[in-house]
Amino acid sequence: MKKIVTLFLFTAAISTSIYAKDWVVVQKNKTFHPNQLKVKAGDRIIFKNDDGFAHNAFSDSEADEFDIGMQKPGQDVVVTMKKPGKVEVECAIHPNMHLTIDVEK
Repeated sequence: MKKIVTLFLFTAAISTSIYAKDWVVVQKNKTFHPNQLKVKAGDRIIFKNDDGFAHNAFSDSEADEFDIGMQKPGQDVVVTMKKPGKVEVECAIHPNMHLTIDVEK
């Protein structure tokens, strides 16, 4: 029985990663491009800093809380969307930078 449960969990983990999608959000000219996304739970957001200075992306949204910390120029940081809901993302360094991510099941 233990082998069956282990096999089931392994299969579930693989199938989730197979269907997950990567989305790129570019940080350029103190903006997020795009500034709106519709993704599925399990999808990954790749924050790509294409500016010549540091950025930060964070969310205090109930659906998903994260803080990528100080992101250096040229650096990519990946965040996985965990559960459905609306995720409001901001940059702690540049308060006018906003991104809305609608996460579906």
